[in-house]
This record gives sequence, C-alpha cells and structure tokens, in this order.
Amino acid sequence: MRNVGVREISRITGFSPATVSNALNNKRGVNKDTAETIRRVAKELGYERAERLDHIRFVLARKSGKILDEGTFHPGVIEGVERVAAQYKLQTTFTTVELGNRGVAAKQAYEITHDMSNGIVLLGTEMTEEDYALFRDPQAPLVVVDGWSDRYFFESVVTQNENSAFRAVIYLAEHGHKEIGYIAGNYRIKNFPLRERGYRRAMREAGLDINPAWRVEVGTTVNTSYDAMKAWLAKNPKLPTAFFVENDIMALGCMRAMAEHGIQIPDEVSVIGFDDLPYASICNPPLTTARVPNREMGEIATRRLMEQIREPRDYTCVTHLSTTFVERQSVKFL
Repeated sequence: MRNVGVREISRITGFSPATVSNALNNKRGVNKDTAETIRRVAKELGYERAERLDHIRFVLARKSGKILDEGTFHPGVIEGVERVAAQYKLQTTFTTVELGNRGVAAKQAYEITHDMSNGIVLLGTEMTEEDYALFRDPQAPLVVVDGWSDRYFFESVVTQNENSAFRAVIYLAEHGHKEIGYIAGNYRIKNFPLRERGYRRAMREAGLDINPAWRVEVGTTVNTSYDAMKAWLAKNPKLPTAFFVENDIMALGCMRAMAEHGIQIPDEVSVIGFDDLPYASICNPPLTTARVPNREMGEIATRRLMEQIREPRDYTCVTHLSTTFVERQSVKFL
C-alpha cells in the first residue's frame, strides 16, 4: 500500500492541510460533515497516520559539485540538524541525490518525499527551479536549507544574500574605496545573482561607478578561480582598490593568484569574501568576510520540521538569517 499524506488528502478533498490534519487527529473546530468526508477519503486512500518520525533525513542535492565539493558550508548545517534531531531523540540519516541523472533523481526524490517515517532537510545550494519540481507536493514534512523555489511553496531557511553583500560593499565605500570590483563565479547558483544585486545597489547608493572591466568571472573551486584570476592579471589590467568576491573559496584562489602576481593585499587591493569558512581566519592575510550561520540554519530547519508535524498550517515560510560581518586584515582603510 502506498504512503499517503495530509497534502494529498488535502488536494483530493479540497480542504486545507490544517483542516485535514485536525480532522484526522480528532481535534475540535472541524465541521462534522467535513471531518467525515476527510476520514472517508483518507481510509479509501489507505492513509495511516504516523505517530512520530523515525528519523531526520538530510538530503544533499548535488547538481555539479562545483560549489559543494570544496565547500565546508553543509557540514555545519548537518551539525545543526543532528543537534536538534538528538533533542527529539531522532537519528539523522544521509542521502545524496545526483541531480545530473534526471531519471534516477526523480525516482529517489519520489521515494524520499513519500516516506512518511522521515522528516526531510533538503540542501538546496546547487538546485535550480527544474530541480525543485522533483520534490513538489511532498507527503513527508520537508524544509529546504540554503535554497528556495519561485514556483513551488516550500518551507525554506536561507541567508540574506543581497543585504549582506550590500553591507560589505558599503563598508568598503565608507572606508575610502571608490573603485570596487566584483568577482563572480562562472557557475551561477541562485545565491550569487542576489549578492551581485546587493553589490550594485550599494555602488549606486554610494554614488560610485560600476566599471564592467572590474567584473571578473572565475571558476568556483580554489584551483579554477586561481587559474581564471591568473589569466586576467596576465593582461596587466588597471586594478580597482578593492574586490567583493561571491564566496570565500573563490576569494582564496584569487588572493593566491594576486600574491603570485606581486600584488600586495590589502595595500594595493582589498578583498572581502562571503561565508567565513574555516580557512578564512588563517589565510594570508586573514580574510574579511560575511559569516553565514550554517549550523543555526540546520537547527532552525529541523525545528520547522517538527512544527509541521505538531501544527500543520495552510502556508509556508521563508526564513531569512542575517550574516555577521567579520573584520580581518584583508581590507585597507584609504
């Protein structure tokens, strides 16, 4: 017998998920006829109410690995998931869905989202809109971390990408920088355009010109960003006084290339990254960056899962977490 959840019963009966949940749990406030209709349809569909979750499943949705494979963002998220799951006496299991193989990924996603014994924390860092379609209408509770969908309504926990980049660039402007470049990843996850939008908004508000020549596109790993920056510097371009970089991994590769080219950081070029990965504090010079609360994102996502089970509602929320700006030695005050 296939697993049937509250959302499917809601879709078939036309009643909201909250009304369906209340009727199935014999709560007050549901019209008698409505409750009977819901229970009848649930029985016909073979609905069996799970008393509690067996486990929390952390799903790493991997598109290319160009962001996830070298990053240390998601281990922090996992730590947060495990911490809250343990508070509920639940184990955490792990599944990787390779989105590049569409047929296999679709089968995996269906099995995961229709397993009523698990609550799902889905890492959306590399996911695109077409990927979210695989997880639409989940029967099991599901929360997306570091991702969101514009077409489907998922409970999501994300970073304030635009405002964080805006504040970083304003910081540079307030400390005398008028020529500020932008280092962009050539693999465009959904976070990156928002960070670029924050950069552009900050430049406009500071009354600074955006020079297209100072938008440098690089790879999203340490080595590929190093290679691309090295190639750009080989043309001996006029340099800005500062760069905002879309993440710390790219910043590290670019800083290495600049150092080899004889460019002194921060005396000649200042650099700000994004994420505050562990090596940011020990690279040379230590990197000024925006710290993403990855562990807290995992904790909040897991609590949202438990809320979906205890108190189902008719709507979803996107929770935006701010970053913490971390000042180190990669920025010079002019």
